[in-house]
Amino acid sequence: MSALVSVKHVSKQYRQQGETLQDVSFELRAGQVLGLLGHNGAGKSTLINALLGALEYQGTIRINGYEPIMQRDKVMQNLSYISDVNVLPDWMTVAQLFSYTEGVHSGFNRHKADALLRETNIKPQTRIIALSKGMKVQLHLALVIATNTQILILDEPTLGLDLVYRDTFYRHLSEWIQGGERVLIITSHEVSEIEHLLTDVLILKQGRTVLQSSMNAISEDYLIVEARDEHRAQIEAMQPLSSQKGLGATKWLLPSKYAEQAERLGEIRDVKLADLFLALQKEVS
Repeated sequence: MSALVSVKHVSKQYRQQGETLQDVSFELRAGQVLGLLGHNGAGKSTLINALLGALEYQGTIRINGYEPIMQRDKVMQNLSYISDVNVLPDWMTVAQLFSYTEGVHSGFNRHKADALLRETNIKPQTRIIALSKGMKVQLHLALVIATNTQILILDEPTLGLDLVYRDTFYRHLSEWIQGGERVLIITSHEVSEIEHLLTDVLILKQGRTVLQSSMNAISEDYLIVEARDEHRAQIEAMQPLSSQKGLGATKWLLPSKYAEQAERLGEIRDVKLADLFLALQKEVS
């Protein structure tokens, strides 16, 4: 199976800021969901803009085999992007937006869009400007799902949404992923919120890759041991990535190669993606 998204040795340099991306590489095939993580300024937006063909870069990017700048028209036939900023035309009603999309996009399924809308509180005759942020995100996702997009990029899609809207959003997203040969790239500061969706993760720090892994490999490569403070010296010799002090005990994030020794010192727990993300962001550059 060929890669739907291929990124090889991609870098981006700005004259004033210097290098914001350095030698980033990954491939995504149908069914993969990539969590693109990093603090503000890590290079996530730069990478997304390169994938969208919105800026020049060094290296190689192929979306469905097409180069995103020179062949942007072909790339955008099967790629959709939802950002944290509303870009829908506020002056239109929801029904007008669907009619317009039906007229300009041959792959838009109006019946599917209407069915998705009926699962929400959004009324067809409502003007987009009158919709809440949560409703606008739901509407945008309905448009994407109804056009049968193959590659979807979401940039902080649930920022500012309440729990009810988030739950509905992720349910629709999960159904979309499972409905065909598709790829999803999602960024979020709510790492624990998206963990259940992901098959893979790419963590950036200051433009560099600090972790690129499948979710399965994370549980195999790392562990957490909760041990009493009297074992501190022994655990510090195991190259812990981070520690979290508790009442009379400390949680240590360790490479799994130390599992046998750690079991003798405390209680072993599975590592969460949020634990690993925070540990890698705190490491000295």
